[in-house]
Amino acid sequence: MIRLGRISYVNMAPVFHKLEADVEEVLGVPTELNRMLLDGEIDIAPISSIEYARNAERLRILPRVCVSSEGAVDSIQLVTRLPLGQVRTVAVTPESATSVVLVQILLPRAEIVPLGLEADATLLIGDAALRSAFEDPTPHYDLGRLWLERTGLPMVFAVWAAPEPLVDGLLDLEHALVASVRLARSEPERLARQASEAYGYPAGFLARYFEKLRYSFGPRERAGLYTFFEMARDAGLLARVPELRFVREEVPA
Repeated sequence: MIRLGRISYVNMAPVFHKLEADVEEVLGVPTELNRMLLDGEIDIAPISSIEYARNAERLRILPRVCVSSEGAVDSIQLVTRLPLGQVRTVAVTPESATSVVLVQILLPRAEIVPLGLEADATLLIGDAALRSAFEDPTPHYDLGRLWLERTGLPMVFAVWAAPEPLVDGLLDLEHALVASVRLARSEPERLARQASEAYGYPAGFLARYFEKLRYSFGPRERAGLYTFFEMARDAGLLARVPELRFVREEVPA
């Protein structure tokens, strides 16, 4: 049985909507899944894009699935009362790796400090970011939107990665993941209702949120990912831009 990491946020609802695969699901926030994957505790997981880049020589990725947005994503927010150009310190969540690097790219003059310390701005991701949109009147800046304005490309937040040597059955699992997303897209009301019952957000809000998420790993997403890697390298946050090493090289149309 494949040990499959699952991000514990609501953004995974479409991927696991009707996943027909013999897997053991292992829940965790992104940084926890990053560690478990690299330590060999799970066989495959959606891990932070930047962690793939830092460990590409040890990993292979599924060529058809990712977690991305082209514009606003809602669940990755910078919360601040200041104009972005005046932000000099950002308190960041310990749950994310990619989003922290994205903040450093978008706000190169800002110092990064741990969440809980006083700062000009706070980075929230996942369900905490979604809750904040309801509860906190402070202005929120969506990092997916800021990235699109900066580059004109989608932002890939996570890729499905597996450590070498690869376990058997990954391509069948990829097919099941793609099929689950397609089914979720074909019945958005049911998806939103079920996710609302599981996570507690209004169904209408989740329906709009799921429309913003992208799971296909196509040419534009790959271009966006390479651009992110290049900008991280240029900012001194990544030693080199890695190749995308796939579980298989032939990608169906």
